[in-house]
Amino acid sequence: MLSVANLNVFYGQSHVIHDVSLEVPSGGAVALVGRNGMGKSTLLKSIIGMVDSRDGSIALDEVELSRQPSYKRVRAGLAFVPQGRMIFPQLTVEENLLTGLETARYSRIPDFIYEFFPVLAEMSQRKGGNLSGGQQQQIAIARALVSKPSLLILDEPTEGIQPSIIKEIAKSLVALRKELGIALLVSEQVLSFALELADRLLVIDGGRLVRETNRDEVDLDEVRSFLTV
Repeated sequence: MLSVANLNVFYGQSHVIHDVSLEVPSGGAVALVGRNGMGKSTLLKSIIGMVDSRDGSIALDEVELSRQPSYKRVRAGLAFVPQGRMIFPQLTVEENLLTGLETARYSRIPDFIYEFFPVLAEMSQRKGGNLSGGQQQQIAIARALVSKPSLLILDEPTEGIQPSIIKEIAKSLVALRKELGIALLVSEQVLSFALELADRLLVIDGGRLVRETNRDEVDLDEVRSFLTV
């Protein structure tokens, strides 16, 4: 289980994450929604260690990580797919996946990667930069998965991806969670995607969590009011 308690993040003198607490249970799925600039990416980057938090606790299965560097958080069981995907465009699909083994507990690319993302098997020898945005996102998710995480963190995974591919990615993530027991923490603006993946929905506004609700209790009109300008 991921437990974040009383987290505060500053950029210089600007207080951008305000006393945030959240939990993602083992095997659970939580979606973080909000408009651009409300703190979604900063919060996720602080959890993985790309952005320093001033105070607060970040623990995975009761192991405190808040003062650990990113690579140790990955070894502890966190994996992060950043906004914009950030694959290696000059490497093939297979080579991109092999780079993920550097911090992995697998000795080779596991079979389930190609089972859940069959297009990557078909295009394993093509350069990542020649693939579509949706296919690159699948590479990015697969690279994170070969580290064998207990919690997969995704920042805006649907950005710049056509709707048909969004549905494929959602289907794969739901199946991965069910069959591998991987927990998910996803930031998203596409509400339908968030609700398809998550058991619980968190709304962030101005760096503060302002709403928290189970999926089957979501007030869609209220949540949409936080997503529109």
